[in-house]
Amino acid sequence: VQLQASGGGLVQAGGSLRLSCSASGRTFNNIPMGWFRQAPGKEREFVAAISSNGGTTPYADSVKGRFTISRDYAKNTVYLQMNSLKPEDTAVYYCAAGATTSAVATGRVGSWGQGTLVTVSS
Repeated sequence: VQLQASGGGLVQAGGSLRLSCSASGRTFNNIPMGWFRQAPGKEREFVAAISSNGGTTPYADSVKGRFTISRDYAKNTVYLQMNSLKPEDTAVYYCAAGATTSAVATGRVGSWGQGTLVTVSS
């Protein structure tokens, strides 16, 4: 599956952004998806995942209650709505696809999209 992420940008602390990840090349409906991020000087970390039917959505503790992952089957797109952004959310955000939701949530990813930069100013 080919993934294309977009929607990053510069936002003030407390603001919101919505990232999008469009998928092509395979049947989108059957693919668990997720978002990861990598801050400068840090390792890539899990942010959120969504099961193929949208019913399971694990989140990293650091974003629970602020970020929401969703998917639009008609548009073959996964979204990450990010609210109440903090400077520590600054990172390059990557979308990913995997065989199972738990695999995605633990970084066992089959496909990566290119990153989109999110910068949160204080």
